Amino acid sequence: MRMTVIGTGYLGATHAACMAELGHEVLGVDVDETKIEALKNSKVPFYEPGLPEVLERNIDAGRLGFTTDYAEAAAFANVHFIGVGTPQQRDSYAADTRYVEAVIDDLVPQLEGEHLILGKSTVPVGTAAALQERANTLAKPGTTVEIAWNPEFLREGYAVKDTIEPDRIVLGVRGAQSRAEEIAREVYATPLANNTPFIVTDLQTAELVKVSANAFLATKISFINAVSEVCEIVGADVTQLADAIGYDDRIGRKFLGAGLGFGGGCLPKDIRAFMARAGEVGADQALTFLREVDAINMRRRQRVIDLAREELGSLIGRNITVLGAAFKPNSDDVRDSPALAVAGQLSLAGASVRVYDPQGMDNARKVFPTLDYATSLEDALRGAELVILATEWQEFKQMDPKWAAELVAKQSIIDGRNVLDTGSWTRAGWSLHALGRVHGPVK
Repeated sequence: MRMTVIGTGYLGATHAACMAELGHEVLGVDVDETKIEALKNSKVPFYEPGLPEVLERNIDAGRLGFTTDYAEAAAFANVHFIGVGTPQQRDSYAADTRYVEAVIDDLVPQLEGEHLILGKSTVPVGTAAALQERANTLAKPGTTVEIAWNPEFLREGYAVKDTIEPDRIVLGVRGAQSRAEEIAREVYATPLANNTPFIVTDLQTAELVKVSANAFLATKISFINAVSEVCEIVGADVTQLADAIGYDDRIGRKFLGAGLGFGGGCLPKDIRAFMARAGEVGADQALTFLREVDAINMRRRQRVIDLAREELGSLIGRNITVLGAAFKPNSDDVRDSPALAVAGQLSLAGASVRVYDPQGMDNARKVFPTLDYATSLEDALRGAELVILATEWQEFKQMDPKWAAELVAKQSIIDGRNVLDTGSWTRAGWSLHALGRVHGPVK
């Protein structure tokens, strides 16, 4: 099947490459000429394990191409995916849907015949219906355009697998005379043949699925972080507590990792946009709890900064190493990164901050160019008076405390992700503070 994918950022580029991997002919579309030229040359403009190989393989096979020309896209296929961003508006919590609307404005007037546009972007409920009205107005006489919604559920670091082998496929369609399900079944024939659950519903439900999932995950993370605050005060161990409650299959252990909290381009903005949209439709009281979820999450960052002050006294001129810049491991995404936020705040407080991340350094420099960036883990640790583990990269989790002790000026570490073995680190002479856990040197 032929299709276009409009938007070649993280979502769009991944979807385009993976649709080609499933055997389709795909044309990626973007207004950013630099990004398109890079993709044409098999260069992925972000870090995602496995994606460069998929991209190159399908370009070489002739199944995948890229363009900035909407006229070319309109002529290429009758099925089009929207994968552009919906960032938070500057002056409110609400999502900014102008890029999604721009796709309709640029594409629809050039279409001829029957076309299906499948939205993958995370949008406020009601957006698809509004886009359908917009498309109806813009379409040429004799041209029909159907808008359906097919939300994405990608995890950064696992996006290729999540696209090719999704844990579910959700499709929102209009009530009558829809061809969306028939076409979607052809698009996703391979995963459906492998018994992937396929939920066909109305447009509004499909739009709500992604934000509801993200709101639930954010709530789960903030819940364990709230409990972590209590654990620290009373001397309990939040990791053992999470293990214990996680055995209950009604709860589960995933997303019960207490620590520095969540960030990235999805969870923070999505819960805020969900609250904003609930208010707009008259259900403002329904999601007020998400304000506290957001507040708990942001409080975790301040807690790490407070711990640094407790450990060092004045922060002015003190050498602090922050391990991590990306918001999560296996990614170079620094959007709303707790790690980078902590590094930046420590620097603003007068500390001399050195940052190291296996993949996120270039993006971090764009956000905080004044920080010192190390060239390696060894370089990052050398001379540090305090080490803060802020992103749980495997390289950091496997760090040898005895080896690290020989490099630092002071054996003091804050485990912001609760991934270190407190026993081995304290036995090696380190003063260790793990959020929500017993800490300190062995006496």
